[in-house]
Amino acid sequence: MNQRHTPLFDAIQSHHQRQPVSMHVPGHKNGRVFPEKGRAFFETMLSIDYTELTNLDDLHEPEGCIKEAQELAAQWFGARESFFLIGGSTVGNLAMILAVHQRGKPIIVQRDCHKSVMHGLELAGALPVFVAPSYDSSVDIDGTLSAMEAYPDASGVVLTYPTYFGHTYHLERIIKRAKELNILVLVDEAHGVHFSHSDVLPPSALELGADVVVQSAHKMAPSMTMGSYLHIAQQAGMSIRNKLANYLQMVQSSSPSYPIMASLDLARYYLANVTKEALLKSILSVSQFREGLAKISIWDVAPCRAKDDPFKVTIRVKDWYDAQEIASILEAKGFYPELVYQQSILLLFGLEGISNVEGYIQIFQEVEQEVTAHRNTQRATIEAVSMFEGIPYQKAAYHYLQLSEMETEFVLWHEVENRIACNHIIPYPPGIPLIMKGERVTKQQVDVLHTLLKQRIHIQTNEASLEEGMHVYRERR
Repeated sequence: MNQRHTPLFDAIQSHHQRQPVSMHVPGHKNGRVFPEKGRAFFETMLSIDYTELTNLDDLHEPEGCIKEAQELAAQWFGARESFFLIGGSTVGNLAMILAVHQRGKPIIVQRDCHKSVMHGLELAGALPVFVAPSYDSSVDIDGTLSAMEAYPDASGVVLTYPTYFGHTYHLERIIKRAKELNILVLVDEAHGVHFSHSDVLPPSALELGADVVVQSAHKMAPSMTMGSYLHIAQQAGMSIRNKLANYLQMVQSSSPSYPIMASLDLARYYLANVTKEALLKSILSVSQFREGLAKISIWDVAPCRAKDDPFKVTIRVKDWYDAQEIASILEAKGFYPELVYQQSILLLFGLEGISNVEGYIQIFQEVEQEVTAHRNTQRATIEAVSMFEGIPYQKAAYHYLQLSEMETEFVLWHEVENRIACNHIIPYPPGIPLIMKGERVTKQQVDVLHTLLKQRIHIQTNEASLEEGMHVYRERR
């Protein structure tokens, strides 16, 4: 197949050039029916916001340009089959967990997964075995391997690779042992779509042998927000393929966005045609920026190991400065970080790198000058608190079907320890649950939550009075 082809984008462009008259949905009629306020921003995109028309194919039963576009993606990424996702990696995570889960069998899942993984487990009525993460990658590996040895009947193991901060680990060791135990490996590779260029970047989960991989094209490739891929590995059987296709029809919209799908076609085209030399030049520019940041006194810059994503830069603000304040100053200058979490600020750069390295460094030097000019010498040192410590893995006390039949009650924070949470509590971003629905709450988790609240970290939860306490399940004694 010719990786310079863009069949879906070409079909949309061809239809647009015919200046068609819309006698179908959507109601904006190719942009003719739209409020004057906002028209200038939306009219170009509205003109190609089509539905399933002749020659534009059907996402849920592709036979034409969408089918060809997905086949090109499968060839480039090295998959047996690839699906376009128009609801982000969230719908891919939901579908792969629903497809792999077997009632009565546990699913092993990394504790620091994205919230969509937890939602998938809940929808499946699964019994999760949580693997506690660690910044030491060898511990992560040992915890997952130990969990598989303890639960060899697990229907699957769900892994996050790379982490939100761009760290990788020895994924191939886990995959090899999972294959020996006949455990399917599902990988949320939301932040690793560009790892398809493994000659200059870490290897992708597909290359390392994972069975099902979900990637957010919109995070590191030039796709519109919510554009993602789900890949089925070459070795996967038809049974899992058919289940995945079935669940994708359930969790994806029956009115998919053609602009998002076309951007997925173009994102694959971009990845397939960007040169190694161009990527190396981009990586060099980020490396030079990282070196410039390291000379600034108000933070330390996390080193980038050879197996990390070079397009992510993490700065650890020194304890007597306020990371949120620094981020606010950056935003006032027009620079918006990806994430501010406790004392860390995550900066994420595109595959084109940085065109003006010296100019960027100058902006961050100006931030240093502003912050040090009114340094608060009385500011208390912020103690770094790990969210997850303890045993390497732990099976949930109940599966989600049991929890759905239990009553709940609201308790104050001093009564929460060792009770079972009935809501997720999720700092967002990065979307990694601090407290998971269905797990026993520890004092450490409560302490970390209070620290995050003091630092004004945004928390996603169904709790209305998070400052006072939370809802828990009533267990039968």
